[in-house]
Amino acid sequence: MQTVQDGDIFTVSTSEALQSNCWVGQKMTTPVKLRIIMGENNSEKLTLPSGIPESVEDLKLEIKRQCAVAEDFRLQYMDVDFDEFINLTSTAALQHLGTVKVITNAQEATGEGSTPQVLRSLSVESTSLSSTDTEILSTPDSSPSPTSMLRSQAWPASFPIPQFSYEVELQLVKANQEYHKNGTLLNPSPKLKSAIFESLASVIIKYKAYPTSAEFDDVAEALIKTHACLKEQGSVTGFYGWKISLKYKMANYRSSLRNITSELSINSMKHRGGHTSPNQVKKPRKAEVNFLPDYPVGENQETLENERLELLSEVKKRDNNQIIKVKMDKTFAYRRKEVVVDMPSIAEFQSRWPALFAESEISAEFTRITTIPLMSKFMSELDHHSAKLSRVCLKKGGVAGRKIAEIMASINENDTIATRRACNLKSLAVYLNEDPEKLIKEYLDVNFDNAQSELDMTALGIYVIKHEGADASDPPEDVGIIVEGVVMLKHIGDLACAVALLFGLIYNLNLSYPPDLKYSFEFLQKVLMGIDTHRLSNKVQVLKNKLHE
Repeated sequence: MQTVQDGDIFTVSTSEALQSNCWVGQKMTTPVKLRIIMGENNSEKLTLPSGIPESVEDLKLEIKRQCAVAEDFRLQYMDVDFDEFINLTSTAALQHLGTVKVITNAQEATGEGSTPQVLRSLSVESTSLSSTDTEILSTPDSSPSPTSMLRSQAWPASFPIPQFSYEVELQLVKANQEYHKNGTLLNPSPKLKSAIFESLASVIIKYKAYPTSAEFDDVAEALIKTHACLKEQGSVTGFYGWKISLKYKMANYRSSLRNITSELSINSMKHRGGHTSPNQVKKPRKAEVNFLPDYPVGENQETLENERLELLSEVKKRDNNQIIKVKMDKTFAYRRKEVVVDMPSIAEFQSRWPALFAESEISAEFTRITTIPLMSKFMSELDHHSAKLSRVCLKKGGVAGRKIAEIMASINENDTIATRRACNLKSLAVYLNEDPEKLIKEYLDVNFDNAQSELDMTALGIYVIKHEGADASDPPEDVGIIVEGVVMLKHIGDLACAVALLFGLIYNLNLSYPPDLKYSFEFLQKVLMGIDTHRLSNKVQVLKNKLHE
């Protein structure tokens, strides 16, 4: 279904339709507007052109998209009977111009989701705790789950400043009162600074070990917003000195953990043979959340190797997806060590982990690494930008513009969701002055045998086999993915699905983006999937701006 909002046409589909890649029409309904409370003194207007979604999950997806909420959250709504916020379990309770509150895990950890706070109240309980840091890693219990040591959230849109120790909080509360009363800034002592840095580092490490410069900006800015007395006099940003000192603190903090966690021990001098080249540091390059996790509690290399051998037997059985998923969850850290540290050939890795190369497990592994669902996120965002992306690309002039027009002509012959998705993905590459044919190889079935030698030399690509004489509406004979000359997947539904799965495989196998298509994949990662949106190249930033005009 197409809906009009502020003069733009965009596509709306239910989550079920996205998962099955089927288009489901919806009845036209009256547009609804909701007030979304994001936090103290922070609210936004949410416009739902197709009315209130049928499920709470669909509403959450819309809030994530329109309000740019990256972390997990739950919802409450303002109940007219009790005149207070109540947990939202059904969207039937909502009405036009109603109010919905977003409560993130970080807010709940600091108490912001339930009781309003002025600055940070010093309760009786806080005297017995040094901090109440946001818990991102699950605490193992008597029966720890295989994923208990995995991070469950990506870097937050708004960094949660922890509650510091009682002594530190007491000093900051008094200093904040002085600042709000007469504008006096605090000159923190070395001891106070050290305590603040220690607490901040302990929260940062729960999100990532190697924050970017922009992410250090996030932390330092959140610190002076939470505690205004800590602003730096004479600094343009008010937090530059805090940022630089925090960088040094994180480097020291990582050193103190290098004998404890795999993610850091792999970069110790002992493992790197005494060399210190930055290129040898094994760290997330594409904002992976769980890049090199530790083994589950109670497991070691021997026990996990036994699990892998059992998996080889399980994949040969029918209707065994649940058992496979459990074992793949359990062996995730073992598999990541193999990918990141041992770096086997693709053919060898595929023979050791055949279960990973099913569509369901490619998506599941991607989620383990990034915490983001692969297929539903990719397709929903591609459909959301579909109409605007088409218009922007068709405005391109010159040779690139003519090529885009040729690509888009396919829509006139076969106007389906699959065709629109494929045309937009190809046009995207051309718009960014890249060649989609370097990624997507199209062949006729009668000539495919002759093309095998070319595919054997393909480092990373998608092949599409079409039947000779087929109509534009006929589906391709086959769509598959090739990595290092090895066929990873066959009989994929359509080209857009293949691109999404290839994107997932790049993360799962710790591969680099093809140099000739780096801008196209940057767009897929940072604009479509919303992963590491801080720094964009000029080309991608310009395109993103045009999509939001």
